[in-house]
Amino acid sequence: MPKRSAGILLYRTVAGAPEVLLVHPGGPFWARRDAGAWSIPKGEYEDGDDPLATALREFEEETGTALRLDDVTELGSVRQSGGKLVSAWAAEGELDAEAIRSNSFTMEWPPRSGRMAEFPEVDRAGWFGVEAAREKLVAAQRAFVDRLVERLASP
Repeated sequence: MPKRSAGILLYRTVAGAPEVLLVHPGGPFWARRDAGAWSIPKGEYEDGDDPLATALREFEEETGTALRLDDVTELGSVRQSGGKLVSAWAAEGELDAEAIRSNSFTMEWPPRSGRMAEFPEVDRAGWFGVEAAREKLVAAQRAFVDRLVERLASP
């Protein structure tokens, strides 16, 4: 069974156009990567876990902000190139991207050094218009932006 993740695509409308909140993964592997490296805030879940509850928990862990949602829109799932299945929901809201506080992880760094280092799971967040978001996102997750735009255009 492939790994599964669930996340929230937070959006807002600025000057009549949607913007989405994306996060950049922390750690040395991602430090110099930009285009195609960003993601929606998301995290893995196991059998028996509620994917939406996971998405909300992971959003809080990766941004430091708990969402109080009145309404979420299911955006379906995508399969990333590594095989992971990602499910997402869209929610309208506001968040100060400059003020995120992410949880952290520990790994050996540099490799084979025997030294452990701690890194934030997310090192930054930002609001992006639709076209910029498509450039920043991991390829498979671009579909979530497209699905959001379709739903926002529907009456």
